[in-house]
Amino acid sequence: MCLKDQWVQIHSFKHNGRLHRYWERNYVLEDNENYFIVASNRTRVVEADGRRWYTHEPAITIFSKKDWYNVIAMLKNEGICYYCNIASPSIEDDGKIKYIDYDLDLKLYPDNNIKVLDEKEYEKHRQKYGYNEDLDLVLRNEVSKIHYLMQKRYFPFDDKKIIELHEKFMNIK
Repeated sequence: MCLKDQWVQIHSFKHNGRLHRYWERNYVLEDNENYFIVASNRTRVVEADGRRWYTHEPAITIFSKKDWYNVIAMLKNEGICYYCNIASPSIEDDGKIKYIDYDLDLKLYPDNNIKVLDEKEYEKHRQKYGYNEDLDLVLRNEVSKIHYLMQKRYFPFDDKKIIELHEKFMNIK
């Protein structure tokens, strides 16, 4: 099922199959063999424990269908901030985009500063959920690959492309 030009929910799960959180309203700008690319603005997020909150700024999110990540490009006043989740490749299921979140995250700031986040949470969940050595290797290699892409500002960390996608979304809205 092609999701292009549809409003969808995004569902994030943990390794044990439990729902982690979901984003209610996201517009699919592109659905190709490599990515789902969605746009949102002040969408409601529902946590597994029932807490609800709204995102603060417009965002373009790139969900890889083949690689182990997704990237939220947040359009802030000071520039575009990229938040990369190390996660399973994303799939479409029942009209929703779904993936498994593996806790490790990277953040690229507008000043090109890069931070690796949540390493302690990753270690805790690696033990709790029993990530095997092969999965651990895949996830750690993905962190290195993403760090390189961020340094070089290669897609999906390309401000010009993100602005273009956001403008496309604004013309649709």
